[in-house]
Amino acid sequence: MAVNPSIITRDLDKVSEETGNIYESIHLVGQRAKQISNNLKEELNGKLSEFASTVDNLEEVFENKEQIEISKFYERMPKPSTLAMEEYLDGKLYHRYPEEGTE
Repeated sequence: MAVNPSIITRDLDKVSEETGNIYESIHLVGQRAKQISNNLKEELNGKLSEFASTVDNLEEVFENKEQIEISKFYERMPKPSTLAMEEYLDGKLYHRYPEEGTE
């Protein structure tokens, strides 16, 4: 049985150490993962738009190796949730609570 390298057992005490609440910590990581995902998606779309063509003939689709290589590179990258968790555990995430009475 192959082991998925993106599945890592995390110490929940260490994850909840900064906020004191595991659910709050996971929420912060999830929000950061969304930011990372959106940034990567914009970056990928920007790079792929350079290869956009108005003609869709079958030969061009198979010949565009650069576009395929860019796509494969992004597929091999770690998942946004993994990157966000690494940032969180390394203390690289900044978060703050809104001041009460300012809502």
